This record gives sequence, structure tokens and C-alpha cells, in this order.
Amino acid sequence: MMVTMPKNQRATATAASLALLAFSLTACIDDDPNITPDGAPAASAATVTITATADNFPVTVDNCGTQVTLNQPPERVVTIKSTPTELLLALGLEDKIVGWAFQDDPVPEQWTQAAAAIPVLSEGVPSQEAVLALNPDFVYAGWESNVSDQGAGSRDSYAALGIATYVSPSACKEPGYQPDPLTFADVWGEIEELGRLFGVEAAATSLVEEQRTELAAIAPVQNVTAFWWSSGEDTPYAGAGIGAPQMIMDAAGLTNVLADVHDTWASVGWEELVATDPDVIVLVDASWNSYDKKLADIAAHPALQAMTAVKEQRFIRLPFAATEAGVRNVDTVKAVVDQTRAMGLGG
Repeated sequence: MMVTMPKNQRATATAASLALLAFSLTACIDDDPNITPDGAPAASAATVTITATADNFPVTVDNCGTQVTLNQPPERVVTIKSTPTELLLALGLEDKIVGWAFQDDPVPEQWTQAAAAIPVLSEGVPSQEAVLALNPDFVYAGWESNVSDQGAGSRDSYAALGIATYVSPSACKEPGYQPDPLTFADVWGEIEELGRLFGVEAAATSLVEEQRTELAAIAPVQNVTAFWWSSGEDTPYAGAGIGAPQMIMDAAGLTNVLADVHDTWASVGWEELVATDPDVIVLVDASWNSYDKKLADIAAHPALQAMTAVKEQRFIRLPFAATEAGVRNVDTVKAVVDQTRAMGLGG
């Protein structure tokens, strides 16, 4: 049996239950969110590293303020959003996924074969009835809103049915749980925590070490400013100072023109964008607001034609799923660096 305990019930956990948690927690707190000179990512205040054994069940984690307890590794998982699906694929857990929904992009080529047999539950957020029809024991969501009354059903409702729910910690919004700022240590912390929840700690450790090595090998660009346009037409919705876009730009060496906006995303007027005059513009290629559509919007806006990035056609193209916190972020840093240098910028 798997149980998700809402935060208002946390105080009722017994001492006996807590005694079963055979893991150690090391809090990693660092005031500097940036990548350190030797290439190792600095830890955020919310980062927790867990040391575990393969048979360490039951397992309890505090997930966005909801206590999640698993008595055994999940066997029937529904994923909502691309990032949870891709993390499980990266850990070799495709046989545990009984259905996926709300996938932002096709999975990367290295996981195409593994994902081929996974049933598509819905193009958008599924109904709770559709999720329950698959008889899951674990629902893994990329956003908190995915497991709400307005989404696929609330976490409390799944808990009442004995179904565990888990939200990507990078998407937590509750005070004390939202990464501020998000760092690669947070992204890797989720990988390690999922390794523990699914009993595949060795695979998780290997994946994190591989990503640490790959990130350390990337030489950041220098002296390049950037504006990150995720979505929005009349008013751009842009990457601000504490979310995944900032984390990726920091690692790539770009200076975000909205770095001083203390939020994950921010709405920005076109006039404000013109005033920043960034060297490059990152255009996120999403199915609902594509790269080509963004280019057309830029071309149709007279005021933007005076911008350096527009005059020089300096645009970086990134797939949406690679720009949310997840296993593709290191590759995204490399893509940003490569595309920037291909423009003759950054040294």
C-alpha cells in the first residue's frame, strides 16, 4: 500500500513510523546560487542529499508540503508533463509507466524506443476518472496544478484511495518549498529522491554524476546579455530571476536582462524589452506558441526592429520540455552555449 499524507495530517505521524525511516539527511546550504569556478553547481537552501540503501522501505519524503510514504517501489505510474516522464525514462523505469499525459514535446531520441509502448492517456491534463481507470499506485506530476481539483484530481482525493502523488520539487510554490533560486543541485536532488522512491539509487547516482561531469565540461560564454521568451503574444511571458531559465542562463554564462525580477517567470511589455536591448533572444519552441510564430510576431512589431538581436537575427531556439527543470537541462546549457558561439558571440 502507498499513502500520500496531506500536510495537515503530518503531526499525527507516530514515532514508530518515523523510526522506520533509515536514511540520513544532509542539508546543503549555499548563499551563492551560481556555478562554482571548478564547474560544480552550488547548492540552494532547499537542497537535501539523501543517503539510502536499496531495501530502505518504507520511504517517507516531504514533497511540496505533503508527506508521501511508500511501503514498496511503485509498480503502476501515471506521469503528467514531459519532465516526470523523461526522468523515469532516464532511470530505466519505462516499464513502470502505465500511461502518460500532457507531454510538451516528443521524447528525445535516446528514449524513443523505450517510450514507444507507453499508452497516451491524454494530450492535456487528464481527468481523474481517466487516471483511475489505469489503476495506478503513483501519480507523478510536473506541476502542482496537475494534481489539483482543477487538474487531474487533488492530492487529498488520491490519498483517500491509497494512491501516492508526487510533484517535481522544482515546481513547488509553497513558502519554504519553492527553490529560491532554482539550481542544478535541486534538479539533481529530485533525481536522487526518485531513485530512492523507486529503489534504484545506483541508477540515480550514476545519472547525477554523469550530468555533473557533462556540466563541468561546458565552457560558458562571456559578456552576452539575453532575453528569454517562453510564451505570450501581446505580452511576452519571460524567464525571470529564480527559475529554470535563470539557472540555465547562469550556467551558460548569459546575463539575463530580467535577472533582478524575483520570480520564476514575468510578463514584460514590448517597450521594456526594447529598452533592455539584449545581445540575443531565446525563443522557446512550444506547440502552443512556436519558434516560427514568435519570429513572425517579432517581424510584425515595428518597435522591435531597432533591437540589436533582431537586426542581427540572433535567436536561440530551444524545445519547451528542455527548458523546464529536468534531466535535459545540462544538454540545454550546451545548446545555448553552442548556438551563442555560432553567432560569433561569447568568446
